[in-house]
Amino acid sequence: MDDINKHSKYKMKHLDITVKGKVQGVFYRASTKAVADQLGIKGFIRNEPNGDVFIAAEGDNIALEMFLEWCHEGSQGAIVSSVESNEGELKNYRNFEVVKKSL
Repeated sequence: MDDINKHSKYKMKHLDITVKGKVQGVFYRASTKAVADQLGIKGFIRNEPNGDVFIAAEGDNIALEMFLEWCHEGSQGAIVSSVESNEGELKNYRNFEVVKKSL
């Protein structure tokens, strides 16, 4: 459609991100959604039973770089000890959602 998609820095990619530290109960998910929406990142974020936060994120390289940078900082009150990210298969999410606990 346009030339943007030909340049690798604008190429969409998928990252599976695990954030460790004090990241639950500090509005980390809500803040992450706000940042993702601003950057045009699609995917979801959820709390893990072990205290980690898991994020599936899709966007272009520049947006994902900025998003990952933010993940290291987190929301006010969050204490991030580590962020691990792995590239995965594109799922073409339509938006970014906060996944609530499943009952």
